[in-house]
Amino acid sequence: MKRILAALFAVAALAGACGDDPTSSTEATDPTVASADERDVPQQIVSLGPTATEMLFAIGAGEQVVAADELSDFPPDAPATDLSAFEPNLEAIADYEPDLVVLTNDQDDIVAGLDRVGIETLLLPAAVTVDDVYAELAELGVVTGHEDEAAAVVADMRSTIDELVAGVPERPEPLTYYHDLGEGYTVTSQTFIGEIYRLTGLENVADPADPEGQAAGYPQVSPEFVVDADPDLIFTNGDPAELAERPGFANVAAVENGRVIELPTDISSRWGPRIVDFLEAVVEATADVPVG
Repeated sequence: MKRILAALFAVAALAGACGDDPTSSTEATDPTVASADERDVPQQIVSLGPTATEMLFAIGAGEQVVAADELSDFPPDAPATDLSAFEPNLEAIADYEPDLVVLTNDQDDIVAGLDRVGIETLLLPAAVTVDDVYAELAELGVVTGHEDEAAAVVADMRSTIDELVAGVPERPEPLTYYHDLGEGYTVTSQTFIGEIYRLTGLENVADPADPEGQAAGYPQVSPEFVVDADPDLIFTNGDPAELAERPGFANVAAVENGRVIELPTDISSRWGPRIVDFLEAVVEATADVPVG
């Protein structure tokens, strides 16, 4: 759990540092980048981030990935190694002789270090909106020579998301929710996680915990905060039984009504193509809640 939290906070910090530019990076993300048929397409890609790895494989660039970081566990045939995205080792990365390194955070100024040894990078920080996800997939398509495949993935995602959202019933009052990351950490609507919930019409009780965005959308709250907010649903990456035992939680509506939903951490913490699975899980969880 601590490693997952570290991953979320690292990308959150980077997203905050990047301001409104969701695709800030080195030369590879220059808006004037040439199309694949006008330049050399990378054949030796190192992926430092499980979201980046999922994106690369989804758009058909998996065969170009020679190494992925230790947390890249999807798809199953991703070439996971002991490379770390949070303690990047320049020599270890260079040993794979990459012509492109795709990263989701610039830990320890690794981008500058790779640039010094002549290795190109593409920085794809944490998405804040679903449109950011589409943009990053499209950008990867251009850089890796899989523009058409990336466009097809995005089109399929758009279609499925539209279909799922269209099936959400209208309610006279929105349901409220709390997303539990563990150790008191949660998310606000100013994150890609929060936007997925927003698409289903859910209202985030944690938004008041980070009104100015100082926590980059990932504030830490007390058990009392959640009890006072009394959400209709709780989504957790941990054990629902453990959550129900927290001080005062037995009286929270979500716990009382058996609406504590466990989500696979990799689906709800990665902003790649599987946000569709995340959205589907949320839609299914709310479908059984009576309307009115």
